[in-house]
Amino acid sequence: MALDQSFVGRTYPPTAPYEVGREKIREFAEAVGDANPAYIDPEAARALGHSDVIASPTFVFSITFKAAGQVVQDPQLGLDYSRVVHGDQKFVYTRPVRAGDRLTVSSTIESVKSMAGNDILDVRGEVHDESGEHVVTAWTKLVARAAEEA
Repeated sequence: MALDQSFVGRTYPPTAPYEVGREKIREFAEAVGDANPAYIDPEAARALGHSDVIASPTFVFSITFKAAGQVVQDPQLGLDYSRVVHGDQKFVYTRPVRAGDRLTVSSTIESVKSMAGNDILDVRGEVHDESGEHVVTAWTKLVARAAEEA
């Protein structure tokens, strides 16, 4: 069953603040194999003009994807998450994510499409710090695969 087009434009409430820690940044950098010193060494980050270590560009996926859970779990939308695969991801930054940031995410459904029996859902996550400053916008494409015919 195709997803309801009337959900396009729906914005969900902001998440509770997520406090970005140095250790989380370091763990993520190690997990993705990125040895950039600005991600693990405060002095290296300061030498580049940052107040503390910064997160690698894809770090924010962990909080924006969790925020998109509000969309995925909305029973009115009717998305069968057991059939969902991650289709695409894109980030546009205003500034880097820094250790000590307290970030919130507001998720909006940008589009709902059906192609070859698959439902394709585009979710935009707007990330702001505790002062309300925009940090990054993340776009996540989710594909709910068509049910297999019996």
